Amino acid sequence: MKYVHFSYQQQQHIGIALDDVIVPISALQPFVDSSLTLPVHMDDLWSQHGLHTQLQHILEQHTTELLAQAIAEQDIEWLPVIPSPGKLICIGLNYRRHAEETKAPIPQTPVVFSKFSDVVAGHLQSVTLPQASTQVDYEAELCIVIGQQASQVSTEEALDYVFGYCAANDVSARDLQMLTSQWLLGKTCPNFAPIGPYLVTADEVGDPNQLQISAYLNGEQVQHSNTSDMIFDCRYIIHYLSQHMTLNPGDIILTGTPEGVILGKPKEERVWLKSGDEVTIEIEKLGRLTNTFVSAK
Repeated sequence: MKYVHFSYQQQQHIGIALDDVIVPISALQPFVDSSLTLPVHMDDLWSQHGLHTQLQHILEQHTTELLAQAIAEQDIEWLPVIPSPGKLICIGLNYRRHAEETKAPIPQTPVVFSKFSDVVAGHLQSVTLPQASTQVDYEAELCIVIGQQASQVSTEEALDYVFGYCAANDVSARDLQMLTSQWLLGKTCPNFAPIGPYLVTADEVGDPNQLQISAYLNGEQVQHSNTSDMIFDCRYIIHYLSQHMTLNPGDIILTGTPEGVILGKPKEERVWLKSGDEVTIEIEKLGRLTNTFVSAK
């Protein structure tokens, strides 16, 4: 299923995306038995064992009635699909051709850094260009959403701990990023982690390392690859991180970006993001995430 987090008539909701409409979770209430509590917040999706399966069953059995209460996508305000991740972990230089374009050595172990969790943004939300930077870049990324606590997990079992996946843009202020050996400053400006528009459950995605991934700048394709080009695949990333920290439900992992970022171009060809630019991240099975960049007021 595809879950969404949205605002409608000044109230926040969780919903299920069906084609181009959204069914609010609250619409399922008449069909719920006493053993099931409908989720109110996104975090509630992984708090009850078997909840996803039960919601899916209700949806299949009562599709006609539920569609009668659906809301058109164009009528909602999209919110970050994970509004308050416990941890927002990023993997750097994780696509072979991206490492090559930036003339960086191929990592022998995952490059791990973080963004602060309060920089998540939603689909169609604007991203303000920071006053302290003149070199803001896009990065199309696959986002893993953890669904159960993971510590010391094996590579073989790693994907069992995933609730779902979504598209992400690891927005980066390159001049701030490269000021020191620590990348954080250029990665965690406000709204520098758009995620969404959907949280697609793992059962619907299948193999996360066989997905087409692209970015478009003002309608022109600037990144195009496949998650199979990852140096460290999703299984290994979860396994590796779980050896060093505990991953909790609601934590998210941005898994790296393919070639085609502005930083990878020759210096004379780099045109950094400017006010009015629109960036769309598209990942197979996960939809299209679009954000517009605006100048700081």
